[in-house]
Amino acid sequence: MARLERMTDQERKHLEALECPTFETHPWVAGPPLSERRVAIISTAGLHRQDDRPFTFDPGDYYRVISGDIKATDLVMSHVSTNFDHSGFQQDWNVLFPIDRLHELAQDGTIGSVADFHYSFMGAVDPVQMEQEARTLAGIIKKDNVDALLLLPV
Repeated sequence: MARLERMTDQERKHLEALECPTFETHPWVAGPPLSERRVAIISTAGLHRQDDRPFTFDPGDYYRVISGDIKATDLVMSHVSTNFDHSGFQQDWNVLFPIDRLHELAQDGTIGSVADFHYSFMGAVDPVQMEQEARTLAGIIKKDNVDALLLLPV
């Protein structure tokens, strides 16, 4: 984890000056109870299958699709930053891709089901640049009958 006290003055001042959005505290839309919802993961950790190409910073190369039946040994992270510690992910992939926890929640009836596909964005990109791809992905997620997302910003 990046710690402000370990950053240069310039890096720390930049992060402290970033404007954080605020959101209303109620859902944007009504939906079924959590016990009936189909849940997918969206992470910004730059995760992808080991046999997939690493993320680039090319326009349009913003996210990867991750199958829900992927094995921990087949998932890698190509998020590169000197301020990002990969050791938590290396010890337990559920830190950034909590698929095991979602399956446990589905088994005990807390959630309805786990989606077949999940998604990881490269978090080092300005979100405004990803708007069109995010809209396209929203349509794909909707077709998969996903009605809840577990967002994991990194």
